[in-house]
Amino acid sequence: MSVIRSTVLGCGSYLPEKCLTNDDLARMVDTTDEWIVQRTGIRQRHIAADGEFTSHLAIKAAQRALRHAGVDAQDIDTIILATATPDNTFPATAVSVQADLGIYHGMAFDIHAVCSGFVYALATADAFMRCGQSKRALVIGAETFSRILDWNDRTTCVLFGDGAGAVVLEAREGSGTLGDRGVLTTHLRSDGRNKCKLYVDGGPSSTQTVGHLRMEGREVFKHAVGMITDVIEDAFAATGTSADDLDWFVPHQANKRIIDASAKKLGIAPEKVVTTVDLHGNTSAASIPLALDSAVRDGRVKTGDLVLLEAMGGGFTWGSALLRW
Repeated sequence: MSVIRSTVLGCGSYLPEKCLTNDDLARMVDTTDEWIVQRTGIRQRHIAADGEFTSHLAIKAAQRALRHAGVDAQDIDTIILATATPDNTFPATAVSVQADLGIYHGMAFDIHAVCSGFVYALATADAFMRCGQSKRALVIGAETFSRILDWNDRTTCVLFGDGAGAVVLEAREGSGTLGDRGVLTTHLRSDGRNKCKLYVDGGPSSTQTVGHLRMEGREVFKHAVGMITDVIEDAFAATGTSADDLDWFVPHQANKRIIDASAKKLGIAPEKVVTTVDLHGNTSAASIPLALDSAVRDGRVKTGDLVLLEAMGGGFTWGSALLRW
């Protein structure tokens, strides 16, 4: 029986020019390169310039994805932008991207699921395509987390960076088998009881300020591995696959220890894990498409590969997506 699959045609990413190394941070707060690398695997992160907004990063990533896909912007009917750091409270940052790309039709909106945002956005685009409401979509993750960091808090300011990544999706008919190219299954979860463990202490309705990111690092780490494996096991069960069938595992790039522990628990071989956290830190919703674009550009991820994506973010939210590239 034929089905509609959301097939990836191309991807793109963008990192701001300014690079902040661990040694740079050691001159700002009481930390060291050794301490940061040992606990997180992060060596550097990129910081948006003054006047460079989340939309600017998203637009550059989207343009690169369109070029890679060989698709004209006018062929896009849906833009879904995952971000926790929008340009404005409203309108959605996605409409700024839409306008800059010269698209005056279709729909554009933001999704806010923090670090899980890209997986949530991908699942949403897939749902629109499967029900016939979208033919070609831009799915973007873009963040300027540097704008919500407390640069005096050494436990959080060393972790995050700015960046954007995007994919172009097209609705194509598939045979309904695991051999189809495109999104095969997605699984999303949330649990609002954990809000206080990772959140921003501001907002228009509560404090009328932007606020700063606050995190209980040990608590987040404790929950992360279990939550990640939960939705990955659901993906395996839904498709009859296992870790052995995977070609690549592209996790949210938050902390190398979490990535390594999750892969080990799931039995995913280390050589199948795409890790870029050392180069850009935790870029929240942008981290998966940034890592994915890196692996596509250097030739690791190829057409026909089975690729697993996963993420966990504040709230908590978490999710997985299994796709055939």
